[in-house]
Amino acid sequence: MRPRDNNLFANLGSLVLCGAIAGVVVAAAFFPGVALSGLMAKESLEQFDQLPAELHVDDGPQVSFVYAADGTTRIAAMYDENRRNVPLHDISPHMLEAILAAEDRNFYEHNGVDVRGIARAFVANTAADQVTQGASTVTQQFVRLSLTYFSEDLQDVVDATEETNGRKLREARYAIAVEQQLTKEEILNGYLNLAYFGEGAYGIFAASQVYFDKRPAELEIDEAAFLAGLVQAPSQFSPSEGGLAAATERRNWVLDQMVDTGAITRAEAAEGKRVELDLEPERQPNMCVGVAINHWGFFCDYFYRWWLEQETFGATRWEREQRLRSGGFHVVTTLDVDTQEAAKEHVEEQLATGDEHALMVAAVEPGTGKIRAMSTNRNFAIDDPQNPQNGPHTNPQARDEGVRGSYPNTTNPLISGGGDIDGYQGGSTFKLFTQIAALEQGLPLSTNIDSPTQITTNFYAEPGTSAACGDRWCPVNYPDQEPGNYNMWTAFGQSINTYYVQLVDRVGADNAVDVAKRLGIKFRASGTEENPQDAQYASPGRSSSWGPFTLGVSATTPLDLANAYATVSAEGVHCEPIPVEEIRTQYGESLDVADPDCERVLDEDVALAAIDTGRCVTGAGSELGGCSSGSGTARQAHDTVGKPVWGKTGTSDGVRAYSTVLSTKQLVVAGQLTDPDWAQTNQQMETELVRNAVMRILRDGTADHDSEDWDVPDDRELVRGSSVTIPNVSCQSVSQAESRLADAGFATRVAGGRVDSSCPAGSVAGTSPSGETSPGDTITIQISNGSGAGNGGPGNGNGGPGNGNGNGGPGNGNGPPGDNGDNDDDADLGGNTDPGDGGD
Repeated sequence: MRPRDNNLFANLGSLVLCGAIAGVVVAAAFFPGVALSGLMAKESLEQFDQLPAELHVDDGPQVSFVYAADGTTRIAAMYDENRRNVPLHDISPHMLEAILAAEDRNFYEHNGVDVRGIARAFVANTAADQVTQGASTVTQQFVRLSLTYFSEDLQDVVDATEETNGRKLREARYAIAVEQQLTKEEILNGYLNLAYFGEGAYGIFAASQVYFDKRPAELEIDEAAFLAGLVQAPSQFSPSEGGLAAATERRNWVLDQMVDTGAITRAEAAEGKRVELDLEPERQPNMCVGVAINHWGFFCDYFYRWWLEQETFGATRWEREQRLRSGGFHVVTTLDVDTQEAAKEHVEEQLATGDEHALMVAAVEPGTGKIRAMSTNRNFAIDDPQNPQNGPHTNPQARDEGVRGSYPNTTNPLISGGGDIDGYQGGSTFKLFTQIAALEQGLPLSTNIDSPTQITTNFYAEPGTSAACGDRWCPVNYPDQEPGNYNMWTAFGQSINTYYVQLVDRVGADNAVDVAKRLGIKFRASGTEENPQDAQYASPGRSSSWGPFTLGVSATTPLDLANAYATVSAEGVHCEPIPVEEIRTQYGESLDVADPDCERVLDEDVALAAIDTGRCVTGAGSELGGCSSGSGTARQAHDTVGKPVWGKTGTSDGVRAYSTVLSTKQLVVAGQLTDPDWAQTNQQMETELVRNAVMRILRDGTADHDSEDWDVPDDRELVRGSSVTIPNVSCQSVSQAESRLADAGFATRVAGGRVDSSCPAGSVAGTSPSGETSPGDTITIQISNGSGAGNGGPGNGNGGPGNGNGNGGPGNGNGPPGDNGDNDDDADLGGNTDPGDGGD
């Protein structure tokens, strides 16, 4: 056996101590309270009796395991020490016999301190003039480990690890007390759960896993002997640190000890010695960089960050992290393995890992906030600065400074935001918030607004910027979007910028921002009063002037978008995003921190009305007749998903970022494509990549779900509002028509060009819409060219222009201009005259 200490003075001190302890133990164990001058002085006995005897014993730090939603698929282990307590009956009897043969063969005979062992060590060490035998029992070693882990006094922890006579005397006193508090089985069980076995394995459960990939109950004789031989000096006998020969010799020595104690036969020992030690210990991967499957890392990281925010687990972030890494929790997360795999598959299908642009997606369950998937075309890994794999930074300034990009390796929270990640422009997906604000103020879905190609607003813009007309904000529609009258269905489906710019002016940008906040949008980008960012613009008192908010100039993330749209899909119930289904302590107690945190933030009918406009995006067609099927900026979604679906697409200025959000009743998937390293990239995103990925993930993620649909709103005033009659101004002058319509409370615009009409050239041919519409709508005045067919008055509506953008043919002279060419009750809702489904 290797000498523990070759220092002469330490050896002499240990020899003396062995004799002293032997005398104390004899007196304390067999003649308590009696001073035997032949053994030791009365003062020594009194000093020994005055040593502390109460030892705090608890479970050591334990690894927390994190599982997917099925409760069995392990995502990650999180620990400071890789330890998992196991009861004695789940440990192989061979292991119990091996550890006692190696460390304390008189375990069941002594009262915490082995008198015979001390005497034997005293004689042996005296004869050798050095320490050749130790005398610490398993109980004393258990005491030492307990002091190290559970003492509240830092000095006690230091003292417990020092090789001093005082420490050994205290251990002896504690050991005798512990034997009175605990049974032998409890002491042995506690020791095996606390002991360190090398290779990051604390306790017998971890050791069995690391060295043999099996449970402790399955250990064979030779395996148990090997593990028992490690505890004296784990690094010396580690097979991975060049100690294979020493480890083999040590195992064989333990086998011989097991023969001596009668635990095994000589034949069994010989058989065990013939087993070649061919071990490749596998340390338990730790934290999210050690996830079982790499692309789960982004979800794992979100869970970790979420945990650190929960006050249930401690007053500070440090305390919460310590609880996670040492509390032995059993965490079942919300990650759905099938949806996650579909997310990764379709992201990579559209944009492979290694591309500088990031395609990021998140999936959230409406009504619970449970996050079902998070994926992007990145490896969840820290790029090794000594052997970097990441490509050059896309920002020229950063690239010139030698900074590398975040592709293909990153641990940044690209999908959820946080840290240095504020998010990416959401574009027209933010029109939803303005629309809901309008509905809350009583404006119906049928609200018509004349929407020209460009409009000058009342909102301030920095002179010289791209959307400025002087010092006014002057946004434009996309080139393939026709000017004309739109309502909420057609404007949302075709993403008409100038419609929502006027709508936010009516309802107030501050109200649109408030809706976004209620639905879960975070404003992470923060600046100063002199250099304001999203957080300042969205603040009370300032948000009312933030008109561009309606077009999505604010940064957001896929998770925020998915959660906001999930609130609407849940018919107005907002739930905080949550990554956990269940959390149990090491003792099996369930914590209520995993319960969804939900509250109603929208009226149910308002949410249902908004959903119906979102059908106009996905090609599903409005249930209320507001738009036809087969149109919209994501018109393939309905057929691809195969279920009722609504949503929105969004493009930032210069197509630097593109977003798509789609929802069934059971799942919302949001995706964004951009350059996360350089928001001002000069490259345009390929919009179809996001749409394709989101559609297919939603399809696969809901493959086993029933095809459920939403109701339509009961409040029909949210659909049409209170209709008023539009004055018939046919054949009047333009100025007369404008005056009459203004007196009736309508806004007006004069259509460009002229239409066939029997009215005199230059006079009013008719209006769009005609008949009835909502109060305050914009009425388009059409000018006659004087060459209309027929001899009668204005047409009866069989060809008149529709309110979406139609330019109907001439009437037959028998009535007022047509509203949509079919005269039915839903004609003023837009009918089949939707504008083209170009970009947004």
